Parts: sequence; C-alpha cells; structure tokens
Amino acid sequence: MNRRVVITGLGVVAPNGVGIEAFNEAIKNGVSGVKHLEELETLKFSCQIAGQPEIPEGKELDYLTPLQLRNFDSSGILYGVMAGIDAWKDAGLTFSDENEPDWDSGIIFGTGTSGVNKFREAIYKVDDLKVRRLGSTVVAQTMASGVSAYLGGILGTGNQVTTNSSACTTGTESILMAFDRIKTGHAERILVGGTSDSSPYLWGGFDAMKVCTYKHNESPEKASRPMSASASGFVPGSGAGALVIESLESAEKRGATVYAEILGGHINSGGQRSEGTMTAPNSQAVQRCIRKAVEHAGIKSTDIDLINGHLTATAKDPVEIENWSKALNLEGSQFPYINSLKSMIGHCLSAAGSIEAVSSVLQLHHGYIFPSINCEDIHPEILKVIDTDKIPQEHIKKDINIIAKASFGFGDVNACIIFKKF
Repeated sequence: MNRRVVITGLGVVAPNGVGIEAFNEAIKNGVSGVKHLEELETLKFSCQIAGQPEIPEGKELDYLTPLQLRNFDSSGILYGVMAGIDAWKDAGLTFSDENEPDWDSGIIFGTGTSGVNKFREAIYKVDDLKVRRLGSTVVAQTMASGVSAYLGGILGTGNQVTTNSSACTTGTESILMAFDRIKTGHAERILVGGTSDSSPYLWGGFDAMKVCTYKHNESPEKASRPMSASASGFVPGSGAGALVIESLESAEKRGATVYAEILGGHINSGGQRSEGTMTAPNSQAVQRCIRKAVEHAGIKSTDIDLINGHLTATAKDPVEIENWSKALNLEGSQFPYINSLKSMIGHCLSAAGSIEAVSSVLQLHHGYIFPSINCEDIHPEILKVIDTDKIPQEHIKKDINIIAKASFGFGDVNACIIFKKF
C-alpha cells in the first residue's frame, strides 16, 4: 500500500500567538513573542528572557475539565492538549462516543520532558515525608507520554497513541512517524505534534551550558538573531504545535479542507561521529538526511521554493546553511529562500519542529514567506554561500509550491520533511 498523505488540521500555542489565526498574523508581520521574565532574573539566570505563550485566564477550561485541572501544573501537557484539540476541530473531526474508540485515528505527540514543575512539587513532598499528599495525577502529569495520554482520552482515539522524544527533532519526527503509518495503511489519520514546558527548571540547564544569549535582557524582541553576525546564543521557548495528517482518500471522503500534502522525508543520526557530538551535528549526516528527504519525496532540489531551517542563532547557523547548500548542490542566487521562525519565538525545544511545521504549512496555504527578523547584519560566512535576498527580512507575498522543513537535535539526530501545496 502506498497512499498519498495530506494535512487537514492545524493547531498552535506559540509565544507570539495562541490559535492559528493569531499565530498566522504574527508570523506574517514579524511579531516577536520573546519577553523578559522576572522569575528568571530573580533566579539569577544569565538569560532572563524567553518565548512563553500567554494563555488568557480561564482559557484552559475550554480544553480540560475542572476535575482534570485540580492540582494541575504541567504547562507542556496543557499546551499540547490545546493545540491538539484545536487541530482536531480544525480538521472537522469530532470526539468518539463513550462506548467505542475511533479505531482509525491515532496520536503521535512528542515531548522532551513533561510536568517539570509538578515533578519538583512531588520531590519536595516526598522529601518532607508527605508522599500520601501527592495526589492521584502526579504520574499522568509527569510521565513523558502524559500529553498523548490526555489527548487520547479526550478524543477517544483507538489506533496507536504514543509519545516520541528526540530533543529538538521531536516535532518533525512525529510527523514522519505518522506519515509512514498512514502511507502503509495502519491508520487513516493521526494527530501529531510536539510540546515543551515553560519552566526555569527546564531552561536552567541550557543557561548553565552558556548556549543562551545574555546580551539582550533589556531588549528581548531583538534577542533571537538566527543567521546574524551578532547572534549570541538562542532564546529558550515553549509551546506546542499540532497537525492532523490523514490519507487523501479519507480526507476526500470527509470533504475535509486540505492544507498541504506531505511528499516524504527522512530521519537519521550522525552517530556522534566525525564532528558530531551530543550537542553538535555531524555535517555528513545532516547533508545525507536532506538529500534522502528530497529523493524520497520524488522531487529535484531545484523544485524547493523555501527552506524553513532549524537555525537557532548560535555559531552553527553558518554550518547549517553550508550543509543545505552542499546537500542541494545550490548556492548564490540559485539557492531557495530560507527563513527561521526562531527569530520570533526563540527555540521551543521539543515543540520547535511542530510549531515550525505549522508555520510552513500556513505559508504554503496562504501564499507568503514570513520574514526572519533581527538578521539585518547577516553573518559573512553565510553570504559566502547564498545571496542576501534569499533571506527575507520583510513579508513577501508569493505563491510557493514546495517547502523543505528540517530539525536537528541534541544527540546528533536529524529529520527533514517535504511539504507541497495541494
């Protein structure tokens, strides 16, 4: 079986927009969601800014019941549930009835960690000899698969319900995992995505590694600077992105709106060999991942109109551009347009790939290229490889046909996916 796979629903909880409409307007207009957080200043972080979604008070009651929210403190699960339910409804799908699961629908929703704040609370109670006061939902809120378990119970999905975890590659990987399952006939539709907590206990490790910027605590909107010569590290972020992907036959049968088609992709690892390490990519593997994705999608590199890069605002940005150029065998004016959503929302870690995938699909569907902000001083090593005008710094209204989206994560893991306008 070799079925066509399409995207029929989108949902997002991002630092610069909660909900697809707000997010679409924000990215189109280059609106930053990075803000100064007093908590990080109080805790003496070097980087005292972050991209954190702003959830309107009481909004969580639209997604979880008062009982579910009792003693609830897992922001990543909340973000994932919100984005997931929004995507499900956007696809025109309903929740299964109370007696019968929806055997044709599944969930692959990734995360890096879950309920960090809840875990902290639980540790203190255990250490204070108050284990009986932990409550009955600590496990569900802190297990890695908590987000898919919550969504599975709300939606009543009866196909595979699982959580993947591959650092910054997680969200993109979830789409390709589901793509394979649908293409081979094991499911009709799968809700996919990635989510990441908002918590100093999650971001602190990156601050200690000195990979986060500390130079823009007074000017947070200027802090995330992918592809810039003055980039000084990434801005930590959080949120969730979700997509409903399904077989074309199923989508047509339901009369669903189709946002885009998934042509193919590739997942691999550099094995932490050559220059690859726990924190640095093996360029050979990155280039191979991109080439294999193009090959699997059945396209030529010259067919790609836009690249939505990983591009984190670290010293590795010029290396990533070089890897794209070598993998596609394109440079200068022949290179596709390339942009980085992280310029507006920071690096949302395990949610990054899924939020960026949502932004990719929105660009395809609405016909525009969003700007990479804060890179008015493009890194000179990048300009040795591609032309300046291939990095849009203002919104461009343009019909685009094919986007390549890639994510590269800690552990030397890679994923690249090819989206096509439907």
